[in-house]
Amino acid sequence: MTQQPSISQFIHLFNESAANNSFVKLSLGNYKGRELDLKNIYIQKIQIKGKVKFSFTYRFKTRDIVKNYSIEESNAILHQYLSDGFRVANLFTIEFDCQLERGKDNKILIREMKASHHELPPQTHDRNKKRHIEANSKSYLHDLGITNSDGQVYKHAQEKFKQINHYIELMRVMLDQLPKDSILNVVDMGSGKGYLTFALYDYLLQTQVKGLRVTGVEFKEDMVTLCNEVAIKNKFNGLHFVQGSIQDFDAKEMNIMIALHACDTATDDAIFKGIQAEAELIVVAPCCHKQIRKQIELGKKENELDFILRHGIFLEREAAMITDSLRALILEYAGYKTKVFEFVSEANTPKNIMIVAEKLKSNILVNKIELLSKIKLAKDFFGIANHHLEGLLKI
Repeated sequence: MTQQPSISQFIHLFNESAANNSFVKLSLGNYKGRELDLKNIYIQKIQIKGKVKFSFTYRFKTRDIVKNYSIEESNAILHQYLSDGFRVANLFTIEFDCQLERGKDNKILIREMKASHHELPPQTHDRNKKRHIEANSKSYLHDLGITNSDGQVYKHAQEKFKQINHYIELMRVMLDQLPKDSILNVVDMGSGKGYLTFALYDYLLQTQVKGLRVTGVEFKEDMVTLCNEVAIKNKFNGLHFVQGSIQDFDAKEMNIMIALHACDTATDDAIFKGIQAEAELIVVAPCCHKQIRKQIELGKKENELDFILRHGIFLEREAAMITDSLRALILEYAGYKTKVFEFVSEANTPKNIMIVAEKLKSNILVNKIELLSKIKLAKDFFGIANHHLEGLLKI
């Protein structure tokens, strides 16, 4: 080691281990940066179509994000995060282990230690992924047209099957935050043909010990009939579907409310039902944002965003962001902690935003005056008379 260790020296050791095929893994910890809820980064060497890449798993408080980079991209990202963010890094190779520490005075300390690993991990990227819902053992997937009689996913349903497992993984992370002894009463507003509703019930049935009840609410009677027949056939006794609108459904006993792609203000109706029931978890994926867009168009507010909002395509996107941002603020006013994120790729659907709201504990105070001020300022700025959810809650 040199007398004055540096981040570049540590990255050089990483590069050498990658080049001579001794690299096992690398981890970053003790994060002090600005990215909300980021905890660690874990790095592994993989191969994609014969090319060496490095898989970065960004570990956040409630989710993981995985991105793959070349060695050059990896070097730049490591230098950035070690310079401003992570204060500890551990490099593991089959020849030695190495730890970097950055002190409060930003002084770098690098220590080499005896190797704790003596074998290289598998580097293939295309190994079978663990799925929460396996196609070949779920007869309801065949009943719903996802698989054939042999349990193989139809070609046209491959993306739908991926979406099912991605959805269950997202819900798994959210549900893990709830008390382990919770008796779940889940309502899926606008359940459609029920792919995701069935999969969620199946997953919860495998993991939930106490009483479980999942209800799908759907306006189309033929879909309700089909789903109830499939539920009975598969002996899913705690799963049932009811015909009707979101507005008319009595949801006072639910503790988890889900509404995926409920159109325009139907999303607000679903959120309102969740707030009324004091649901522990509210999960929505909004679809269409006509109510706010019409008000922005009619209001024609003159402000700094005129140059954007005069274009129809940008107005549509802006209306979606404003609508969902106000939903998040109103949920916070109602006593929820909110997160907004992209839950599927834009390649699958442009309606890919998910809002998740977790009920705050009763001893946590909410600054309602400040939140109301933010809501009013946003409405005034964009020329919005009222937000449908705001009207339902009468705030």
